[in-house]
Amino acid sequence: MTKIISAEVIELNIPFDDPGAGEGLFQGAWTSHDFALLRVETDDGMIGWGEGFSYFCRATVATLMRQSIAPALIGRDPADIDVILAELRQKLHIIGRYGITMFAISAADLALNDLNAKIAGVSLARHLGGRKRENVPAYASLLRYADNGLVSEMSAKAAAEGYGMIKLHEIELPHVEAARAAIGPDVALTDDVNCNWTEAQTNDWAGALRDIDLLWLEEPIFPPEDFAALARLRQSTGLAIATGENLCTAHQFGEMIKAGGADYVQPSVTKIGGLAETMETRRQATAAGLKIAHHAPYFGPGALATLHCLGVAENEEYFEYLYVDREASLFGDALTPKDGRIAIPDGPGLGHDPDPDVIAKYRV
Repeated sequence: MTKIISAEVIELNIPFDDPGAGEGLFQGAWTSHDFALLRVETDDGMIGWGEGFSYFCRATVATLMRQSIAPALIGRDPADIDVILAELRQKLHIIGRYGITMFAISAADLALNDLNAKIAGVSLARHLGGRKRENVPAYASLLRYADNGLVSEMSAKAAAEGYGMIKLHEIELPHVEAARAAIGPDVALTDDVNCNWTEAQTNDWAGALRDIDLLWLEEPIFPPEDFAALARLRQSTGLAIATGENLCTAHQFGEMIKAGGADYVQPSVTKIGGLAETMETRRQATAAGLKIAHHAPYFGPGALATLHCLGVAENEEYFEYLYVDREASLFGDALTPKDGRIAIPDGPGLGHDPDPDVIAKYRV
C-alpha cells in the first residue's frame, strides 16, 4: 500500500504589474498574488500539488492547512481519497462549513487528485473521465480601473491580442460603456460587480446594460447568497446572471440552483472544496440546463485543475485568465494564452509541477 509520508505547506507571494492595481477590489491596492500550496509526497517518491484560495488571507489558510490538513494526510493511502476528504469535511465542520475551511480542504483535494492521476500515469482530465479537447478559449479578466481611459485602453489591448471575451470588474455604468465602445460589438463583454450594487440599482441600470449587450452580469448584489433576490433580478432585468465564486460545497450550489439564482454557475475549485465538490456542482448545473463559467483567476495548481475540468466538459467553455503582467510563473508559459486560447495539459496529474527556482525566490 502506498503511504503519504509528508505534507508540506508552502506560502508564496509573487508581484504583478497592472495600471489600475485593482483599487477597490480588496482593502487597498492589489499588486501581488498570494499562494498557499500543499506538497504531498508518498513513500515511493510520488508528489502531488494542491492549492487553497489565499488572496489576502494566505497566512490564515496556510495555518489551517498546517494545523488540521497536513497531519491528517500522513500515513494515509492516497487511493482512499473519498474517505479522507469526507473525514476532513466532517471533522473540520466545527470551524465552519464554508470560507477558510473549504479553501484548506480544496488544497488537500487537489493534491490527492494530482497524486492519484500521477500514480495511474494519466492526466487529471483523463483520470476524471476523459479528455475531450486539447485547448479552450480564454477570456481576459481585467482588474478594476475606475477610469474611462484605462478601461478603454486595456479592453482594446486585450481584444487586439485575440481574446474573444473580456470581463470587467467595474461598478460605474460609464466605465462599462467605455469598454463596449473600445472593443466594438463583436467581442463578448461581461462585468463582475463584486456585490457592490443593490437590487434596486441593478434594476435601474438594466436597460443600459442590455444596450451594452453584456453576456452576463456577475455578482451584482450583496450578500452573494441571496438567491431569491438573484432569481428576481433574472426575471426583472432580462440579463443573464452569473454567480458562485463565493459559494462553497456542492450543497450550497444546489440551493442556489434550486432557487433559480443563476444563468451561469461559477464554481471556484480552490474555494468550493476541490474537484469532488466542483464535479458534483457541474453535474447539478448541467442537469438544470444551466451554463458553467469557472471562476479561476489563479496561477497555481488551481488554474491547472480548472483547465482539466474544462477538458472533460461536454461543450467548450471559457477559461478565466487574469489579465496582469506577472513577475514570475510557477509553470513557465503553461498558463499563458496564445491567440486567445490556452492548452489543457496532458502530462501525468495536473500536467506540470511548480518551478523550484520560483518557489525558492518568492517563498514567504
